[in-house]
Amino acid sequence: MKAAVITFPGSNCDRDLSDAFRAAGCGVTEVWHKDSTLPEGVDIIGIPGGFSFGDYLRCGAIAGRSPVMKAVADHVHRGGYAIGICNGFQVLCETGLLPGALMRNAGLKFTCKMQALTVATGDSIFTRGYGEGAEISIPLAHHDGNYVIDAEGLAALKDEDRVAFRYRANPNGSVDDIAGILSENRRVLGMMPHPERVVDARVGGTDGRALFAGLVDALADA
Repeated sequence: MKAAVITFPGSNCDRDLSDAFRAAGCGVTEVWHKDSTLPEGVDIIGIPGGFSFGDYLRCGAIAGRSPVMKAVADHVHRGGYAIGICNGFQVLCETGLLPGALMRNAGLKFTCKMQALTVATGDSIFTRGYGEGAEISIPLAHHDGNYVIDAEGLAALKDEDRVAFRYRANPNGSVDDIAGILSENRRVLGMMPHPERVVDARVGGTDGRALFAGLVDALADA
């Protein structure tokens, strides 16, 4: 399996995401945001957390217009896989690759802590390693993680089983306790918590490991 991890000015979790892919047995190529193409044979694109372009205008808004995002969109529209974490989730929403938007936390404060989640669906390559209903603990670190979507969009997410993760105790005001969602074809995941930070027990836990291992296993069998 081959992954491409995008770096924008202000990304600060790109190395962590690359390391998580490699720990799962994946080959990784780092891609700069001004590149207009992706490496040949890429299976999945990772858009990492951080503060792309200093979060000016809106979080992820400028990054969503970087040259590389056209290649990312083309990859997704061809049925390719992608994962956006924290700021990466914001970028995916800003580009329209995922529905909804991420707003300022309801408490108007930056939140950084371990967070209990429930796996809301096991029907995706991102979550099947856990199984529906699994309870996991994943760190979060964000100021604008309040997921919002209109009533029609929320109904579609729920009816189509596209809510991937929910907060067990909502830290930011997100509608329906949503912590992560899937695209219509279930090949794109956006989530606010950081699974790439918990793939090694030496640095805080291993509850993120099943996400990356599941990706590699599923795509290796494809």
